[in-house]
Amino acid sequence: MILTVTPNTALDITYRVRSLRPHTAHRVTDVTERPGGKGLNVARVLAALGHEVTVTGFTGGVTGRALRDQLADTPGVVDALIPVEGATRRTIAVVDTTTGDATQLNEPGPEITPAEWSAFQEAYEVLLRSASAVALCGSLPPGVPVGAYAGLIRAARAAAVPVLLDTSGEPLRRGIAARPDIVKPNADELAELTGSHEPSRATQDARRRGARAIVASLGPLGLLALTPEGRWHATPPAREHGNPTGAGDSAVAGLLSGLVEQLPWPDRLTRAVALSAATVQAPAAGEFDRAAYEKLLARVSVTAA
Repeated sequence: MILTVTPNTALDITYRVRSLRPHTAHRVTDVTERPGGKGLNVARVLAALGHEVTVTGFTGGVTGRALRDQLADTPGVVDALIPVEGATRRTIAVVDTTTGDATQLNEPGPEITPAEWSAFQEAYEVLLRSASAVALCGSLPPGVPVGAYAGLIRAARAAAVPVLLDTSGEPLRRGIAARPDIVKPNADELAELTGSHEPSRATQDARRRGARAIVASLGPLGLLALTPEGRWHATPPAREHGNPTGAGDSAVAGLLSGLVEQLPWPDRLTRAVALSAATVQAPAAGEFDRAAYEKLLARVSVTAA
């Protein structure tokens, strides 16, 4: 079983409009809702790839109930979310169907009490006993200690469970020092962490901070990976147009599934880039266009960097 942790779950709402213009009213042509937050998006992709997945984190309120109801209809995903008093947040993506650009609005999330955080930690350590790998994903809701991911990484390491970290800011800075197996920042997160906007130098700096492997997402330029086995740059055949929401989460699913399946690093990166590009073509976060994915697998370029 692969475990994904999403402290700040969300109900992802995607609106599609023909042309997004400030200061005007818009007629929405299509609306979709999905259980969201980075780790839930990762879980859906992992399940679609045939892996058994358990999700945990926090959920509460009317939005949380809607999220769990929809999650129950997701094949292959087991719900181990922790109920809280506060209301689960919503994230809203407005997609301009003419340009393919998306505008994202993210609510902060519920206030987590010390008792709720303690209950989560106890449940997490139990779940680790049957986990083959764990992904720690996304922002921390109010009330959760900023060093929370560092503690969760140490618990995973103590249980001999490989762990991937995908977050930003101070939680990333503290988490990477706990020595996760893989860290997957995007270019902006990597620059904020290291102070360098040059990806090659920044990945080296980030890895020295404690991670076993750094896989940096460079947007349409693909992934740059620095690992104990070598350095690679994986690129898609062309820039994809569509909704990029969830593309990074699909890359995480590709990396994590490749880790569990013990694939060589170039194969993991090929899968991650193909999934990410196929997600841009899908209508909602946490999904990917399977036909596009199958075609892209043969067209992703992976070169030594």
